[in-house]
Amino acid sequence: MPATQARGLLYAIAGAAIGAAAARVAYAAFTRNKPADLSGRWTRKNHRGEPITLLEGPAFVAGASTAAALTPGLPGRLRLAALVAGAGSGALGAYDDLYGTTSSKGFKGHLTALARGEVTSGAVKILGIGATGLGAAALVSQGPVDTLVNGAAIAGAANLANLFDLRPGRAIKVGLLTGGPLLAAALFRDSPAAAALAAVPLGAAAALLPEDLGERAMLGDAGANSLGALLGLAAVTKLGRPGRYVLLGTVVALTAAAEKVSFTKVIAGNPVLNRLDMLGRRPVDPV
Repeated sequence: MPATQARGLLYAIAGAAIGAAAARVAYAAFTRNKPADLSGRWTRKNHRGEPITLLEGPAFVAGASTAAALTPGLPGRLRLAALVAGAGSGALGAYDDLYGTTSSKGFKGHLTALARGEVTSGAVKILGIGATGLGAAALVSQGPVDTLVNGAAIAGAANLANLFDLRPGRAIKVGLLTGGPLLAAALFRDSPAAAALAAVPLGAAAALLPEDLGERAMLGDAGANSLGALLGLAAVTKLGRPGRYVLLGTVVALTAAAEKVSFTKVIAGNPVLNRLDMLGRRPVDPV
């Protein structure tokens, strides 16, 4: 194995390990002996109507942010970009988790409400994640056009990941299935920094997957937005200009499709996707 690939592999292992360990420590700390009022604020009903904690999301943000700060091999500007994208989008997602309402739904719904002069929590999150995406992109991009494209891709990926967080483990599985090839490509193409960056959210997400699949916790907006933003940043860091345009187009297309069709119904109707979606989950309740 060439020295650069070996270094990238070591960085990736370190990033994944730090992210996983920090996420588990944070989850244990957040869920241990919390006052009833605090626990209640972070509790929601899942698709079965059962209570479930959203504290997995802050645990992911804490784990991934710790790994971004400590993982070796990340240049200073890329390290700062990861903290801006991951922690920034996570904080905005947490705001929506705690104070969000269901009066407006979806990207279109929140922007329509904003056009009427109604500032929803979702609109605050959309605009805020757009700003953190641009801020992160500005640290790793060359020129205003690249910054706009990369920022839109990072923010769009953050929003898209949240659209998959509707069933146990789904958002994390999507993250692992998209981030895994990205990590492999970074290692194969001798990009140690890109490999380290891709490994950071993958380690934190994988460590929390058992809680998600077991329906004890869910990422919520905080975790899903942060996961998507970090993977988006890793992608724009590794991809060339054509690849980044393809990424942005794909994110925009899937986000637009989500306004018209249900990802859950599409997944349930495809045998392969449904099998992946159900892997490790509790059986569906009989109708």
